[in-house]
Amino acid sequence: MKKQLLLLNLLLCLAGAHLYSQDRVIKIDFDKSSGPMNTMFRECIGAGRANEGLRADWQQQLAMVKQDCGFKYIRMHGLLTDDMGVYREDENGNPEYNYQYVDVLHDYILSIGMKPFLELGFMPWALASGDKTIFWWRGNVTPPKDYKKWEDLIRNLTQHFTERYGAEEVKTWYFEVWNEPNLQDAFWTGTMEEYFKLYDYAVRGVKSVNPEYKVGGPATAGAAWVPEMIRFCEDNSVPIDFISTHSYGVKQGYLDETGTSGTILDKSEWAVSGDIINSRKQIANSSKPTLELHYTEWSSSYTPIDPVHDSYHQAPYILEKLKQVGDAANSMSYWVFTDIFEESAPRFTPFHGGFGLLNYQGIKKPAYYAYSFLNRLGETELANADSSSWACKSENGDLQLLFWDYTYTHPGDTVLNQIFYIRDLPSKSKGKLSVEVDNIPKGSYTLEIYKVGYRINDPYSEYFSMGRPKQLTKQQVETLKQKSNGLPVATETVVIRADRRFRRDIDINENDVYLLNFKKQ
Repeated sequence: MKKQLLLLNLLLCLAGAHLYSQDRVIKIDFDKSSGPMNTMFRECIGAGRANEGLRADWQQQLAMVKQDCGFKYIRMHGLLTDDMGVYREDENGNPEYNYQYVDVLHDYILSIGMKPFLELGFMPWALASGDKTIFWWRGNVTPPKDYKKWEDLIRNLTQHFTERYGAEEVKTWYFEVWNEPNLQDAFWTGTMEEYFKLYDYAVRGVKSVNPEYKVGGPATAGAAWVPEMIRFCEDNSVPIDFISTHSYGVKQGYLDETGTSGTILDKSEWAVSGDIINSRKQIANSSKPTLELHYTEWSSSYTPIDPVHDSYHQAPYILEKLKQVGDAANSMSYWVFTDIFEESAPRFTPFHGGFGLLNYQGIKKPAYYAYSFLNRLGETELANADSSSWACKSENGDLQLLFWDYTYTHPGDTVLNQIFYIRDLPSKSKGKLSVEVDNIPKGSYTLEIYKVGYRINDPYSEYFSMGRPKQLTKQQVETLKQKSNGLPVATETVVIRADRRFRRDIDINENDVYLLNFKKQ
C-alpha cells in the first residue's frame, strides 16, 4: 500500500510538472477578423510641462516619437504658469495677455501632425489667491483670486487659438480643466466644490467662444471623483464632454513631488486596468452614459525616479495593461514621452528611472518599442483567444503578430522598486510558444522578427555593464543607441504554399516581447 501511495504521488507530481510546462499556442486564421484594430493606445502621450516644449532636443524627440509611435495628441502641465508668460495685470489690476511662447509651442506641435490635449493650469501668479506651489518649477496650485478674471483668461486664450488656427481645428482639441485637484495641498489647495467652481467658470470661457469645443475633467489621481463630477454637471446644467482621470500601478500613494519616495509595483493582475474598467462602468451607470473616457496619465509608477520605467519589464507591462483595457477607454496617455522632465529638478544621471520612452540623450527604452510595435499593426484585428497578443492584417495583405510574456518577478513588499530594478536581472525561460496561422494567401513573404527582452533593445542592462556612469561620453551614447536600435533580430523569406499554413515554435523568456511582421513580396 505504501508503494502504491508513493507511485500515486509521483504520478501526480509528474502530471503537475507537465501541466506547468505546457507550451503556449497562438492560433490565428487570416480569414477571421474581429473588426477594426482599436488604436486608443496612440491617441495621446504625456509630456512634463509646456516650457520644456520650447527646447530643441524635446522637439526633436517628439518628432521621432510621432513618426515611430503615431501619437495624435500631447498633454502637459504648466500651460498657464509664469514661465510661459501668459498673464499679468497692470498697475490698475487690468489683465494683460501674451501668447508668444504658447504660439511657438503649438505651432510646432501642429507642424508635426499632432494636436494639443490642453490642460488648463496652473494659476498665473498675478491671478492666484495664494502662494502654494508644486514642483521645482513652482506651479501655483491655489484657486483664482477672482473667478471672473479666470473665466476671462480662458475665454481670451480660446479666442486666440480660434483666430490663429481656425474653429474647425480647435473643435478637434480637448480642453481639460486642471490636474489632480483631489490631491489637496499638492495640486489644489481648494475643496472638491471649489474645483467644480473652477471648472464651471472655465467651461463658460471655452464654450462662449464656441459651444462645440470639448471640455472635461476632473483629471483626478486614482480614478477619483468620476460620479461626483458627472452629478455636479447634471445638477447644475454645466456642460461636460469627457471624463479624464489617472492611474498608476504601484501599491501606495499618488504623488512623489521630490522624486524621493520608495515604490513597489503592484502584483495585482488588474492594477491600472481595473481602475479604467471601473471608470467606464461608473460613466455607463450615470446620467451621461456616452461620455468619452480619457486616462490622461498612466504608467507603472507615479515617481520620476523609479527604475522600472527603464527596465525591459516595462514593455510587456504596457502591452498587458493596454490589452486588458480593451475598449473601456477612448485614450490612455502614457506619462511621458521623454526624460526631459523637470518636476523634481533636472536629473543628474542618464538612466535614473525617468518616466520617458526616451532618456535625455534620445536613447530608446524598452517602453518605446511597446508603442512602436503597436503602431506597426494593421488596420484589421484578427480573432485571437490568446490574452497577451494581437494579430492584425493590413489592406495590402501583410500580417503582423505581436505577443509577449508578462511575469511579475518583483520579490514583493520587502524590496522597493528603487532597489530591485537597478540590478542586473536576467530573464528565465518560459518554454516554447507555438504560432499557428491558417489561410494565409499563397506567396512569398519577408518575415521580420523584432524583439525586446533582457539584453535585446534593453539599454539599461548595457548601461549597468558599463558600471552605471553618472555621465555618458559621446561614444557610450552611440553604443547604447546601437544596442537599442529596434532593428529586426532575424529576417527571412517565408513561402506559403497550397495548404496556406504557417507554423513556428519560438523560445520565449520572462517579459519578452516579439513582433512578427509578414510583408508580402
